Amino acid sequence: MSLRDFLERFRPAGTPGAAATGVPADRTAERAAELGPALTRLADVQQEAARIRAAAEQEAEALRQNAAREAARMVDAAREHAPEVRRQAAEPFLREARQEADALRAAGDRTASAIRERALERMPHLVDLAVADGLRLTGREREES
Repeated sequence: MSLRDFLERFRPAGTPGAAATGVPADRTAERAAELGPALTRLADVQQEAARIRAAAEQEAEALRQNAAREAARMVDAAREHAPEVRRQAAEPFLREARQEADALRAAGDRTASAIRERALERMPHLVDLAVADGLRLTGREREES
């Protein structure tokens, strides 16, 4: 709908009955006189809005660029600190693995010590058995008896 059609809806209508005679009113001039100042102010407001919009777009672009630089700086810092963070994250697991290794080593040492003690206890008897078997095979057992 055009502005003219919209405004036409509000034109004054004559009173019912016989038409009044006289000079016809200049509706176009009346409308221009009535709406001119408002439309002029509206044009000024539109220009101000366009200026504000342009300034906001420039500020938004500057913010985006600053945010991109800050994000890149944060990524670089994170990459720089990543090895230390990984080391710190792995430290509890390595400590636990060392403790398990120490416990396994201690258990192995205890088992080896127990086997050595058993071997020392059994060695004389086993030597006697080995000597007896050796003598029996060589036939010396009959001679010593």
